[in-house]
Amino acid sequence: MLFGSFPLIFTNRKTTVPVKDTPKHQGLRNQLVTQLEAKGITDKNVLEAIRLIPRHLFLNSSFEDFAYQDKAFPIGAGQTISQPYTVAFQSQLLQVKKDDKVLEIGTGSGYQTAVLCKMGAKVYSVERQNELFKSTSLLLPKLGIRAKHLSFGDGYKGLPAHAPFDSIIVTAGAPIIPQPLMAQLKIGGRLVIPVGEKEQIMTLLIRKNETQFEKHEFGDFKFVPLLENKN
Repeated sequence: MLFGSFPLIFTNRKTTVPVKDTPKHQGLRNQLVTQLEAKGITDKNVLEAIRLIPRHLFLNSSFEDFAYQDKAFPIGAGQTISQPYTVAFQSQLLQVKKDDKVLEIGTGSGYQTAVLCKMGAKVYSVERQNELFKSTSLLLPKLGIRAKHLSFGDGYKGLPAHAPFDSIIVTAGAPIIPQPLMAQLKIGGRLVIPVGEKEQIMTLLIRKNETQFEKHEFGDFKFVPLLENKN
């Protein structure tokens, strides 16, 4: 179990880090999981990860009292942490198995990264906002969460040097599905991406062979835009 009872202590080579995760926080996470189940989340692996990951540690302390509401919150650099239902919904669509190689486009606060890691995935994550990349790269190790690879770069391009991936998750709204991401997906792999301009349709692509993808759509969501580096 990644997180236990209060007080939690995480250690690294240089320091011991006290982490505030109280029985109250844990109780609020249990309530959140119950809400997610009522909304149709059935993947036990997803629900258990959300039950264990302390979302309040990925937010500014001013939002701590609201961290377990099913809402998005600002995290800096014009970005947001997705509402828990969205995190759970996208994670469920991935159908993650232990040791799956997962590419995440948009590290953001690191919360989705943490959920995927707790689900047993080997996570490769890309973030284009340097402010968030730096803060998340420091936070995750302090919490004992070990992503396989964190990268500062253009999410539209994916991570071709580490491809192919068992699945890919995009945590920002894309006007189109980037071709490089499709190319980096294994045959049989799953790409979960919100597609659209002001509002997005949650879209799942399953790669059937070298040239064909099966497409499924799951209704409207709202994300910050996926920005492409034009340089």
